[in-house]
Amino acid sequence: LILIGILAAVVIMFVVAMMVGPIRVSALEIAQTYLGMDVPRSTRTVVMDLRTPPALMAVVVGAALALAGAQMQTILDNPLAEPYTLGVSAAAGGAAIVIATGLSFPVFSEASVAIGAALFALLASGVIALVSRLRRSGRETIILLGIALVFGFQALLMLLQYRATQESLQRMVFWTMGSLERATWFSICLVAVALVAVIPLFGINQWKLTALSLGEARARAMGVKVDNVRMWTLLGASLIAALSVSSVGIIGFVGLVGPHVARILVGEDQRLFVPTAMACGSLVLCSAHAVAQVVVPGQVLPVGILTALVGVPVFVLIILGRRRTTSAISN
Repeated sequence: LILIGILAAVVIMFVVAMMVGPIRVSALEIAQTYLGMDVPRSTRTVVMDLRTPPALMAVVVGAALALAGAQMQTILDNPLAEPYTLGVSAAAGGAAIVIATGLSFPVFSEASVAIGAALFALLASGVIALVSRLRRSGRETIILLGIALVFGFQALLMLLQYRATQESLQRMVFWTMGSLERATWFSICLVAVALVAVIPLFGINQWKLTALSLGEARARAMGVKVDNVRMWTLLGASLIAALSVSSVGIIGFVGLVGPHVARILVGEDQRLFVPTAMACGSLVLCSAHAVAQVVVPGQVLPVGILTALVGVPVFVLIILGRRRTTSAISN
């Protein structure tokens, strides 16, 4: 019932995001357009070409980032882990190299930016996976490593911006803010296909991931090969995070807020936790997209700004909550 309620809220916010904006459209006009009924050509253009791709991208990317964050938190046993805090999103900023140089891969030229983002994100994930396997690396070490990766890739991005042409600089700055307004059907399909490919991997390992949420020692006692599960899960989560970032830019904290809300509502069982986290992520990003269209009259605010404004207080509350828990246990 909780999951159905969240999905219903996602549908409502999807419709709201379609209605609001510089050009107002009613819910009836949206329904008539989708049903193929007679509507003015201008209305059809607004609904199908201007409003549907960003709203649909909000649903898909929100689900992808929340799924990546949920699985990173599970395998690293760290509630602060998500693509943004671990540096995977910043590493996907390696796509800026493709933007700055105009590099195009010969086979999939349209996916050149996505391929560049995926390669750098997988590189960052490999570093995180390698460090996480060290015996003395605790949960705090992984977060500190993620922060180091964030600063490192941000420095690389600033260097590229300093050397970029005016056109490339504009694209990179707009991309780093995180925006859904340049969503295309190709990018939507790219993220959706990645989700469809990765979800079965997580489904096969769902009981192992549930066992891992109880602690690494218990999971090993149940016969779970923790290192293998951790590696493949981290690679899958990094892939969908990288493709999401390459499509909409750097959008932080969706992968942090969605899983935490889901964990409060349904617990750690992967059968309910994963779909609820994905639904919460879609709801957060859809809501942010709707608000971004009305904050500044006549303009659409980059959605990454709003998710950061929401995510930072949640991040602080999680840290304070962990400190209170630690103090209570020590006392």
